[in-house]
Amino acid sequence: MNKLLLIVDPQIDFITGSLPVPGAADAMDKLAEYININDGSYIYKVVTTDWHPYFHCSFIANGGQWPMHCVQNTTGAALWQSLIEPLNTTSGTFEVLRKGVNKDNDEYSIFENEISSLRLRQIIEDNSIDVIDICGIAGNICVLHTLKDGIKLYGAKKFNVLTRFCPSLDQGKALNELINTI
Repeated sequence: MNKLLLIVDPQIDFITGSLPVPGAADAMDKLAEYININDGSYIYKVVTTDWHPYFHCSFIANGGQWPMHCVQNTTGAALWQSLIEPLNTTSGTFEVLRKGVNKDNDEYSIFENEISSLRLRQIIEDNSIDVIDICGIAGNICVLHTLKDGIKLYGAKKFNVLTRFCPSLDQGKALNELINTI
């Protein structure tokens, strides 16, 4: 069985930065341990990241609903440090895909970004991916939207949600509701 690990937005701003999610640091540190323990389980590891221009539409200063976060080339946009080594040293290809790169588009799901969506589809098809283990931050926002879009494209049976690595702003309510319907 060919498995892909899809980690949504494990970025500093969502962990200890401008838009922190409770429990995110612990969840991402445990995810790093999980990746090491499960070395060899994934033929591909994809991390999605918000990669916003400075004047992004989602920022409060620009009429959006969120504080400034994950601005391109800032510390807040960087991956959580404990994930760097296991993502790079365990077997299977590791790749980062960006979303929210245009100042006028707010993309909660990686499938909303045309370039990244096409790349992810290519990875899934070229590697005959049977199962996508999905996790990340925040469970009730970007993980939820990515999962919904992924289910529309590939069906619910393709996805397995690693809920223990999905810290949420709603204690997991919205994500668990979706999981219970699939």
